[in-house]
Amino acid sequence: MKPDDLLPRARAVLTTTPARWLSLTETLPVDDLTRPPAPDQWSAAECLRHLLDVERAVFPIRVRAFLAGQDFPGFDPDAQPPADLSRPAEMAREFAGLREQSLALLAQLTPADLDRTARHAELGPVTLGDMIHEWAAHDLNHTVQAERALMQPFIIGCGPWRTAGYFADHDVGGSETD
Repeated sequence: MKPDDLLPRARAVLTTTPARWLSLTETLPVDDLTRPPAPDQWSAAECLRHLLDVERAVFPIRVRAFLAGQDFPGFDPDAQPPADLSRPAEMAREFAGLREQSLALLAQLTPADLDRTARHAELGPVTLGDMIHEWAAHDLNHTVQAERALMQPFIIGCGPWRTAGYFADHDVGGSETD
């Protein structure tokens, strides 16, 4: 992707994510949002909680580090404190507010800023452009992961469409008793 295209395209992705989460959390039952698709896999609410965590503690902080010429540590999602997942709509609203601030920060960047470098504690030298790509991909990754979790009860109940493999890319193999 050309540097002149990256910022508006990443901004487009990052702008859509809060609206998707607000819609999901305001319309779906909490049970659907908190149901893990399979043992040891994240529920939709856990995906949202992770996005909220990184919106607080990762991406905006890293953008500021790049702009200040500073290196930054890695992020371990498993080291975050346990979350109360019982109020996903509140998490979505908090995420939307934080993302608004992040988008304002992103709006200050220019294509020339994308060449700024820093050292990631685990990955070594990275550019701000690398990280902006990762930020948009990260949003999409966890939204797809959440939607896959939400699909499971419907996939399980779709009879011959399931056995014909229509959802093979998304079926985590659970059963109606899961």
